Amino acid sequence: MSARRPSIDRRGFLSSASAGALGLLLPVAARAAAPASDDASIRPFQYHATDAQLADLKRRVQATKWPDRELVGDISQGVPLATMQKLANYWANQYDWRKFETKLNSYPQFVTTIDGVPIHFIHVKSKHPNALPIIITHGWPGSVVEQMKIIEPLTDPTKHGGTAGDAFDVVIPSLPGYGFSGKPTQLGWDPVRIAGSWITLMDRLGYDKYVAQGGDWGNAVTEQMALKKPAGLVGIHTNMPATVPPAIDKAIKDGAPQPADLTPDEKRAWEQLDYFYKHGLAYAQEMGNRPQTLYALDDSPVGLAAWMLDHDAESLKLMMRVIDGQPEGLTPDDVLDNATLYWLTDTGVSSARLYWESKLPFFAPKGVTLPTAVSAFPNELYTAPKTWAEKAYPNLIYYKRQPKGGHFAAWEQPAALTEDLRAGFKTLR
Repeated sequence: MSARRPSIDRRGFLSSASAGALGLLLPVAARAAAPASDDASIRPFQYHATDAQLADLKRRVQATKWPDRELVGDISQGVPLATMQKLANYWANQYDWRKFETKLNSYPQFVTTIDGVPIHFIHVKSKHPNALPIIITHGWPGSVVEQMKIIEPLTDPTKHGGTAGDAFDVVIPSLPGYGFSGKPTQLGWDPVRIAGSWITLMDRLGYDKYVAQGGDWGNAVTEQMALKKPAGLVGIHTNMPATVPPAIDKAIKDGAPQPADLTPDEKRAWEQLDYFYKHGLAYAQEMGNRPQTLYALDDSPVGLAAWMLDHDAESLKLMMRVIDGQPEGLTPDDVLDNATLYWLTDTGVSSARLYWESKLPFFAPKGVTLPTAVSAFPNELYTAPKTWAEKAYPNLIYYKRQPKGGHFAAWEQPAALTEDLRAGFKTLR
């Protein structure tokens, strides 16, 4: 009688049925994917894609059914065909997932179940005493890939231009429905609920004093943590602050003329917001209204990557330059590490549901009174002026307008963000 081949899903997780049939304990990765009641234990985690998964990915990339070329010479119709074909060729013939997988697994990773959902996180402790714990949250279309470049500078500052007094213990969780965290099977997983889970996570890790950081959804979650005011949270940092005055927001959406009394920085922010509201919200509107319709994201790796690249105009332009071989803060491998992670974990649709769940306005001030540090990057969806930040965060302890960088700050400009985290939290240690 031949042995029955174990069933392994596309995420590389051994099914519970197969594990039972083989008399095996479920590996951590499988437990992370399975529904579970709250288990406060913290379990080690590593991820290994199967050769079959990677071969299937390559086959699907090579079998892409391409659309006609766009009819314009710019990005006004979306991601250019030549960009995607060049990226796909690299993906199928040169890209090496194993290189990234090895790097990822070099960091201590864990899973713990919170409110019924397994939460994956990287947790790297500094060798320096009195390191300040920090929980860093990614956004969409990001993942823990975004923050991996700042782990060493934060945890081992003496090797990266800092002092022992700059050290952090770093916690980087995967949002529910993203990456290696579980996919919620019940409604209600919005940034408010996730913020509560992050507070639980830091409590479980034994931290009675810590700070939090985020951009995109990471900002939404971080701000909600600040609004909950847990005893251990002493301050936050954001690289996509919510500072837009209600009157400004309404005027832009109503098509009103720009007020004459705006400062140069405020005028620039107005222009960026006006462009984003008119041209950059399509992906968010689709995911916010009909995320389940996006079946192609879980069926076509090239379709998934194109959807992810088109997050915002400046990020797309950056990634187009990267794919064309120009030296930038990102590389083609960076772009594909993130896209491949989404593909292997089947999280194109599940990640989109966060837009459906959230009822929070992205850019409106939320009334955060906790000490707040702000990094304003020039190619963010909008560059928050200091005047707006001071009103949105009455306890603003740090503000810096960076000369370069955009939406994915830790990924694109890790040195600049590291500098701001060190300086921004210095008074809270």
